[in-house]
Amino acid sequence: MIRNLKTQMRFTFNYSQPSAQSNPLPYFRTEQFSNDYISSLCKQNLHSEALEAFDFLKNNTNFRIRPSTYARLISACSSLRSLEQGRKVHDHILASKCQPDIVLHNHMLNMYGKCGSLEDARMVFDDMPRRNVVSWTAVIAGYSQKGQENDAIELYVQMLQSGIMPDQFTFGSIIKACSGLGNVGLGRQLHAQVIKSEHGSHLIAQNALIAMYTKFDQIVYAWDVFSHIAAKDIISWGSIIAGFSQLGYELEALCYFKEMLRHGGYQPNEFIFGSVFNACSSLLHCEYGMQIHGMCIKFGLGRDIFAGCSLCDTYARCGLLDFARMVFNEIESPDLASWNAIIAGFASGSNVNETMSFFLEMRHIGLIPDELTVRSLLCACTSSLALNQGMQVHSYIIKMGFDSNVPVCNAMLTMYAKCLVLSDAFLVFKELGKNADLLSWNSILTACLQQNQAGEIFRLFSLMRVSPSKPDRITLTNVLGACSEIASLEMGNQVHCFIMKTGLGLYISVMNGLIDMYIKCGSLESVQELFNSIEDPDVVSWSSLIVGYAQFGRGEEALKLFERMRSLGVRPNEVTIVGVLTACSHVGLVEEGLQLYRTMETEYGIVPTREIYSCVVDLFARAGRLHEAEDFIKQMAFDPDIVVWKSLLAACKTHGNIDVGKRAAENILNIDPTNSAAHVLLCNLYASSERWGDVARLRGSMKARGVKKVPGQSWIEIKDKINVFSVEDSIHPERDKIYTILEELWLQMLDDGYFPFQKLASTKTSHWWKQ
Repeated sequence: MIRNLKTQMRFTFNYSQPSAQSNPLPYFRTEQFSNDYISSLCKQNLHSEALEAFDFLKNNTNFRIRPSTYARLISACSSLRSLEQGRKVHDHILASKCQPDIVLHNHMLNMYGKCGSLEDARMVFDDMPRRNVVSWTAVIAGYSQKGQENDAIELYVQMLQSGIMPDQFTFGSIIKACSGLGNVGLGRQLHAQVIKSEHGSHLIAQNALIAMYTKFDQIVYAWDVFSHIAAKDIISWGSIIAGFSQLGYELEALCYFKEMLRHGGYQPNEFIFGSVFNACSSLLHCEYGMQIHGMCIKFGLGRDIFAGCSLCDTYARCGLLDFARMVFNEIESPDLASWNAIIAGFASGSNVNETMSFFLEMRHIGLIPDELTVRSLLCACTSSLALNQGMQVHSYIIKMGFDSNVPVCNAMLTMYAKCLVLSDAFLVFKELGKNADLLSWNSILTACLQQNQAGEIFRLFSLMRVSPSKPDRITLTNVLGACSEIASLEMGNQVHCFIMKTGLGLYISVMNGLIDMYIKCGSLESVQELFNSIEDPDVVSWSSLIVGYAQFGRGEEALKLFERMRSLGVRPNEVTIVGVLTACSHVGLVEEGLQLYRTMETEYGIVPTREIYSCVVDLFARAGRLHEAEDFIKQMAFDPDIVVWKSLLAACKTHGNIDVGKRAAENILNIDPTNSAAHVLLCNLYASSERWGDVARLRGSMKARGVKKVPGQSWIEIKDKINVFSVEDSIHPERDKIYTILEELWLQMLDDGYFPFQKLASTKTSHWWKQ
């Protein structure tokens, strides 16, 4: 190309080898032609060719380039985003005798801004003898696009102080900068300026305001701006649809998409389809997604990357992985984002083999995974069966250098926790060190709670309080769960004080955690006081209180709470029904409980769960209506589990019904032949009826099967220390002192003439309880 260009230029300029005395200055028409030729190339968008022509002529001092030609060359550099060529043209302007006017200066500002060199743009701006609104806007836009919002705001204020009034482009750039800062107050001030200015009805400013209010999570203001736009364009519709979709108003997003189509004249682009597919994804409504998928194909975007990624996610979230695969295969030249979408989709369904298959295929075509890719892979390996694959991904992460990435480490931590490998989770957390963020702390705390490691939770919480990460409501929920697990009222009181001190008590979820903790610690007075302090208790608050009163035998108070809850218009959930049925069971209100069970589906839309079925069985059984309980079990919608049969078996012991109890025990042992609780309950049932032969036979069967009773465990809290005791404990650090005191107590009982167990009273062996 350059060779042909040189030939053409030489022919036109009629070059000849000059003598030493000859003047090489070409004719004027040749200079004019050179400028016209470069301008013509720029007008035809042949930017590279225009810059090649400039490179050929720039070293020839006999040719002067006009300011208008310079402006076109600068614009060519902007279009190509070529900072190197832009600097060459700028240097040539400075070396020439050309005095740039304000238009040429503005072209240079725009070029440097688009090429990302704000330092060069600011130097040009500061050297300008005169500036107009275009000059100010070019630099403000550059700062805004580069993420330097404070600099953009500062420059905007200087512009206003200089007497230059903003136009629609200035408003568009400064509103975008305000969105990046998250400054709602400043955003409202800018909105007022837009309304007062002559550009208040211009689409660029109004569309920027919609995007800004969406960023601020203020969809009402965004909708207000949108509703006052007289002539909406595709950007206006796309902005409001995206706003509704992002902020959880998915149905509204779909309605406005339908409204846009109804108006006619608008052809949705890939970004609008992406927002609509995301709305369908959040709603888990695959039928809407399928219909819009067909529309996407109709508009010729069926193979588009952006729309395809969102559609893949929609189908994957709805569990339609085959459809997700089909959409992915239709995407023309899928990029890394497309591969991440399909990998994340299969990972969300815990389909580890398919996820790994896509990952290997992606690597085979030469794409380099990013942090989103490996995080999706880790999400797929969240079961003990996939632990081996998860460890392989861990090795790959170290190899690729992602092990210093905090979100990736958090995903690894969660993966090991869900695979029940707490030791490896702790190793990952330890390697994070000072880089651990709030998610890291909450992940390890949640893992400890799932593994019943209350002591570790308290230790970690103490460390977290002196770390840069400050506890949030999820942190406190985990800590309160640990207090509930060991019924530590003293520790719970301390956490309660911390919650009130930090202001986290404003969250209803934290207050509900406190209610649950006090109930499990048996402090009903604290529960009632705490409940009364909640301004607007939700259904979880009411349900927790009702269940607490029911569990502690205060059934009548639980029922009164339920009536009060209904009178206030709070709709009960499954937990509420469980609490009320438990209360009815404890106070003997069988018919009232059955009436609630019969009407809960029609009145409250609550479908019976296993827990509810178990409560109804207990309702019959406690009242001695054992045959009705057994008949109810047989007609349950679910296969009866161990809990249901155990409730019946326990009631049979209370009421001395050996026949029903025997059938209940047999059903338990059919499910779990090694269940020690069933053997013990049936053994106690035989003993209470003095059927010692059956007792001996059952104990022999237990011994032959190797069934052992799970040892009991208790604990006591003394001076902030939890002391745990187990039956036949041989590892307690103070076991010798404990057994010595027990023996002394036993001897005192014998001296006082108390013989609770004749066989034990006749035992002469020291430490009989260890045999």
